[in-house]
Amino acid sequence: MKLHRPLLPLIAAGCVAAFPCAAQDLAAKGRELFKKHQASVVTVQLVVKTKMGVAGITGLPGGGGDARESKEEVTGTVIDPSGLTVVALSSTDPAGLFQGMMSSFGELGGDGEENVQFKMETEVADVKLLGHDGTEMPAEIVLRDKDLDLAFVRPKTKPAAPMPALDLSNSAKVDVLDEVIAINRLGKVAGRTHAAAVERINAVVKKPRLFYVPGSGATMTGLGCPAFTPDGKLVGVVVMRSIKSGGGGGMFSMQGGITAIILPADDVKKIAAQAPAVKEGTK
Repeated sequence: MKLHRPLLPLIAAGCVAAFPCAAQDLAAKGRELFKKHQASVVTVQLVVKTKMGVAGITGLPGGGGDARESKEEVTGTVIDPSGLTVVALSSTDPAGLFQGMMSSFGELGGDGEENVQFKMETEVADVKLLGHDGTEMPAEIVLRDKDLDLAFVRPKTKPAAPMPALDLSNSAKVDVLDEVIAINRLGKVAGRTHAAAVERINAVVKKPRLFYVPGSGATMTGLGCPAFTPDGKLVGVVVMRSIKSGGGGGMFSMQGGITAIILPADDVKKIAAQAPAVKEGTK
């Protein structure tokens, strides 16, 4: 079909005008989603004891271990009105991730030489849930899944009122180049304000299990954040996926063995079902 030349500028103008409309529509849906679910995204405050050292080389400072205690804040997503909250395990216990990254360097030293062994141990000494209304609830980590990088936190006592929680069953799958909306809670420096970001799915990995790889650009999205489709379906939770490079290679193989992913809500739901219930007698 041939188009008359006078019509071409009108069609082009109509296409250009459609892009701002689509962006405004996504922003409007995102704000509605943000207002509805931001209270389900909380801060998990941790007191972490860390011990690091280098063993295997005589006389190296720190070989016996250097113990430190620090207070960390990570993002968590409440998935049950009882307060059960999912976080990325790597954000609560970096030791496993650190050891995996160090193994990418391979063994240093040859015959007759001592190998460098980096050691790191972490222990979570205290946990608190900081609700959207400023309340602090003593909590504990009740379940860990290293393979999926999941940890589940539950208040030590039953909350006085049901907590705003996401429904893991109200989920959806996405495809390459689909847009998703992630909700985060920023750190103390930003007043623990909630934030939202639009991410685009760069890849869909189907084996050995399904997960989504979001864009690598710097955004407000962090580990433990929930991600939604624009129509409000939960896609999953942002966690860290890491693998051992298997043959050394230094810094480049380290970078190739770790990436942030969106773990589907169905996988989170299956593991969450194993979390211990609130102990009887707690209020």
